[in-house]
Amino acid sequence: MDLHLLFDNLTNPALLFFFLGIIAVQLKSDLCIPENSSKFISLYLLLSIGFKGGQELAHSDFSMEILWSLLFGFALAIVVPLYTYFILRRKFSIENAGAIAAAYGSVSAVTFVTAISYLELEQITFSGHMIAVMALMEAPSIMVGLMLMTFFKKNTKKEEKVPMKKVIHHALTNGSVLIIIGSLFIGFMASDAQAQGIKPFTTDIFKGFLAVFLLDMGITSGKKLSDFIKKGWFALIFAIVIPVINGSLVAAISSVLTESVGNRLLFTILAASASYIAVPAAMKIAAPKANPSLYIPMALAITFPFNITLGMPLYLYIIHLL
Repeated sequence: MDLHLLFDNLTNPALLFFFLGIIAVQLKSDLCIPENSSKFISLYLLLSIGFKGGQELAHSDFSMEILWSLLFGFALAIVVPLYTYFILRRKFSIENAGAIAAAYGSVSAVTFVTAISYLELEQITFSGHMIAVMALMEAPSIMVGLMLMTFFKKNTKKEEKVPMKKVIHHALTNGSVLIIIGSLFIGFMASDAQAQGIKPFTTDIFKGFLAVFLLDMGITSGKKLSDFIKKGWFALIFAIVIPVINGSLVAAISSVLTESVGNRLLFTILAASASYIAVPAAMKIAAPKANPSLYIPMALAITFPFNITLGMPLYLYIIHLL
């Protein structure tokens, strides 16, 4: 592995703010980001990424690569929760296995945003249609996870069932999904002159907001880490090994879809990341028996830090190697 890539990533100011958040928790500091501010920054990051992706898409000629990329992303969102569910069932209940499988089949928009920042740091280009791939992968894994729960659950009481229509509606109208798809379309429709008019908002301040958001993520991760460790080694190992397997496999086979190094890295991140926003929101409604203190820390306190520190340089090394 090229050590300078690892060093560049680990010394990225935005990432160092993430570590600062974890340190603040360990020192029992009162440092915090107000909840309303944190939510605004989350929406801003998704809006900015979606808008810029739409602009990139508007300047791209439609090709079979775009179509195959969308289909490949959709397939990943189906396959990952299917195979991980049966691994998870060795240790966890049907509800917990289904919720965790859905989380690892879905994607982390924040990890995706961080990966884009990493690509820009390394001056590696990527295509705007990758934003659409990410948006497409949010909902299918949630549905697969819930269908697995329904299929394998025995003696389910009728009153406990949640209509699938409600689940699908929630998955498709989840705020993170809606803002990024909506921004993608708006960016696609906007002219270059119109996009230039809001560039200071969508581009110039992006890295600053990302740093503040990762500080907030560090604080949140630090609070959940201690409780998660008490739950045993299986969840910890799963939260690292499964992303490495998914990311490494996709890093290898994505060359069939595209020659773009940037696109291939974003594919690996989509495969390796886990959702801690959309999936928990959906599971709260559809699978209340699933334990959020298990699947949220796995995705947020273990997989997320691993991917943005060691994961991205590792996957990029595999891409270059192959």
